[in-house]
Amino acid sequence: MAKNTYSFELKSDLSELDRLCQNLETFGQKFGLSKKLIFEINLALDELFTNIISYGFQDDEEHLVRITLTPENDQLCLCIEDDGKPFNPIEFESPDVSCSVEKCKIGGLGIHIMKKLMDEICYERCEDKNVLNLKKKISSEET
Repeated sequence: MAKNTYSFELKSDLSELDRLCQNLETFGQKFGLSKKLIFEINLALDELFTNIISYGFQDDEEHLVRITLTPENDQLCLCIEDDGKPFNPIEFESPDVSCSVEKCKIGGLGIHIMKKLMDEICYERCEDKNVLNLKKKISSEET
């Protein structure tokens, strides 16, 4: 694993959202990332983690979600791995955000937010795991 890679695991419980945020803050400070960038990454990962926990597992067993963050030149690479049921968020249709709150269908906003915040998204199913790779550009004024 590269020395600039930061990786951690979270248990399949929504109470782990605090640990997610703490790990991102630690990572941001270690690599001198802006508060805005860390906020956007936290928002995207919060939505993804919540979806994985809410919909990804069909049993009451404890599962682990691994998150790996790697700064590479002018971008940040994020990898989220889980052993939940196969789900490709890229194929998920974006919700109609032009409708009124009363008429909008529930669901899909988290994936929509993640797609808007990230610059690149790649999904693969590998060894019975969902592997989602995200990339976010880091502009020079953000470091």
